[in-house]
Amino acid sequence: MRRSPWWVAAVTTSLVAAALSPWASPATAGKASGPGAPPIPPDPEPSTLGLVLEEYAQLPASTPNGPWTDVRIGTRHNRINHVGELPDGSGRLYVPDLNGNLYFLEDREPSVYLDVKAQFPEFLAWRGLGSGFGFVAFHPEFAENGKFYTTHTENPTAPGAQTYPGQPLRSNGVQSVVTEWTADDPAADTFSGSRRELFRYRFAGQIHAIQQIDFNPTAEPGDDDYGLLYLAVGDGGYGVETDIPQQLSDPSGKILRIDPAGTDAPNGAYGIPDTNPWVGEPGALGEIWAIGMRDPHRFSWDAEGKHDMFLGHIGQRAIEAVYEVDAGDDFGWPDVESRLDYQNDTQCRLDPMTPEQAAKGYDFPVASYAHETPANWSCNADSGHAISGGHVHRGDLPGLKGKYVFGDLVKGEVYYATASHLRDESDREATVHELQLFDTAGTRMRMSDFVGDGRVDLRFGTDSDRSLYLLAKANGKIWKVVDTERAPVDKDVEPALADDVVASYDFEHPFAADDSYEQDQGPSRTLIRLVNGRDQMRVDDGAYPGSNNALQLHSAAESPTGTPWKAGIYENDADGMASLSRFAGAEGITVMGWFKMDGTNPTPGYNAIGLAGVLSGNSDGHGVRALLELIQVNGELKLVALGRRLDTGASQTFAASAPWQELLPDGEWVHLAATFDYARGTMALYRNGRAVDGFYTNPNDPWQVDGTGTSPTNPRGIKIGGSFPQDGTERNPCNCRMDGLMFLDDVASASEVARQYRRLLR
Repeated sequence: MRRSPWWVAAVTTSLVAAALSPWASPATAGKASGPGAPPIPPDPEPSTLGLVLEEYAQLPASTPNGPWTDVRIGTRHNRINHVGELPDGSGRLYVPDLNGNLYFLEDREPSVYLDVKAQFPEFLAWRGLGSGFGFVAFHPEFAENGKFYTTHTENPTAPGAQTYPGQPLRSNGVQSVVTEWTADDPAADTFSGSRRELFRYRFAGQIHAIQQIDFNPTAEPGDDDYGLLYLAVGDGGYGVETDIPQQLSDPSGKILRIDPAGTDAPNGAYGIPDTNPWVGEPGALGEIWAIGMRDPHRFSWDAEGKHDMFLGHIGQRAIEAVYEVDAGDDFGWPDVESRLDYQNDTQCRLDPMTPEQAAKGYDFPVASYAHETPANWSCNADSGHAISGGHVHRGDLPGLKGKYVFGDLVKGEVYYATASHLRDESDREATVHELQLFDTAGTRMRMSDFVGDGRVDLRFGTDSDRSLYLLAKANGKIWKVVDTERAPVDKDVEPALADDVVASYDFEHPFAADDSYEQDQGPSRTLIRLVNGRDQMRVDDGAYPGSNNALQLHSAAESPTGTPWKAGIYENDADGMASLSRFAGAEGITVMGWFKMDGTNPTPGYNAIGLAGVLSGNSDGHGVRALLELIQVNGELKLVALGRRLDTGASQTFAASAPWQELLPDGEWVHLAATFDYARGTMALYRNGRAVDGFYTNPNDPWQVDGTGTSPTNPRGIKIGGSFPQDGTERNPCNCRMDGLMFLDDVASASEVARQYRRLLR
């Protein structure tokens, strides 16, 4: 029932990222190098600091330019991915959309400055998450010279000379093209002028091409860095097949630094700064600034201090990392991921570094967090996590100055780390904190609430006033951070119960990779599926203060889809659901949550109403080990706790004496709990923190109580709102809403149930 600290597991066993727990105790990452080092980062610590977001602009809808098949590309409102300010003093903001348009914002209103897509017949924006018009960078002297630079993707067979020999030609590959544009009139609101190609490179895959390109905005005329263009070049997905990010003869998996005004590149289209770290080394590309990267997604410079460059780097298996980038750095990919030995044979395992790896002098993250894979999700599938690098705030937002603000672009969580702690010479990583988010009315929300989608696709931007912006592809909006707010961190679980929670669902955490699943907020990390209604089943309602969403359940007769809306998970395997193994042999179980009846109950044709429960080890999706339900008792529908100790044994029922309509009045949120003490052979029901009077329906001993727990089998799953969570036959549907469901592997006492109920009403 208890879990070891994260660092103990790290040093005593080979590490599988799927074992990471979102309830692991927060701590600063351990020593930076060496075999057996504690390298798994903890989850971000919840912060009392929050951002107040004001909607700033709505960008137009757009579509990819081809036959997309990936919903992560084709179902977005648009694909805006950055916001910045033109360096010309005009106050105009710019926003690139991967689908092709470059927008200018004036007085919050967008207008198309340049349709990049229309300029290139081979433009490709429909295959690969980063495909299309990837980024734009304006020369620091744009007001005078009118020059700006773009990167976009084209078909792998598009004509054009490769700057360097590309990766293997494959049908699903892309080419990245960097273009210099010169505007006839830099002050104009629509582009006219000329363009020339600077750089072209082919990637074997459709992912991790050239991401961001940018100038160092802190460089002044006369500085070595002034007017030099940085290119964040991904590995094209080829890094899992080769060590190409480590090869100095190839540009992929690197950050490059070039001089757009020079001519000594192999193609004569740009220059190679002679202060780059590998200039003059035999066989090495002089353009390279740093190496060993998989997906260098977003970088920025601190506007104050030493003007450090920070990079948000998207990991392969488990680690999302922030790096401090210096000339000549090597981040180790694909030999290592963060501080771990990456095992490419399965792409599912990370081990402590070997002594040989530790001796290579790799540069390690200055901050990181783990993207744990849900227990019942493929270890090498999209797990709905990816870091989006951000900015060190040097504006005047209270409490935020000197903090590097970044986030998880998929889930939409917003984090910070103190910039002064982001030091690669330190042997400890900076602590990552999760910021709270509020609208201007003071309502605490998640980014998924702001965008109305489980997959947010979050990015960050800033302007010359050092204001901070957030933007999302999901609904194509930009928000400005207009203030900060302090609020206590909600702890939704009574401390005395925290170690007993196995699985918990608040319906505020859609699984970003597929929001028809809900993420477990307990340590089992078991996804549950929202059956038939998918993400429509999350509705704007809440059983208690701070809850914004609830789960809507329907019978087929009342469902908008004509099919039963229910939830849960089912494993049709003799081994059951391994992530719920704490219920195997359990001496006690508690099921609790909030319920609101909101339709015809029971559904005509059924004589029971299913609420929530844990399935037995031999269940077909109906049989249970512990269940809250309404069933017929002596010809009358009753609220009951129904439990089974042995998979092949009989069940026992404890029924509430009061009429069920009094206990669950229509349209009213009610907190219910059912406890099952298998060792002692007792059950109990609670309503709004108080014990409910009731009786056992079987006066004998159907559990065959012998002082031990249940059958030592893993449950087949969890069912919510009726039987057969595998989407089988409808049985015992519930026209109702649920919130804050918890499944515990111990018997909660009457006082613990009462405290849990009161805790959520604070």
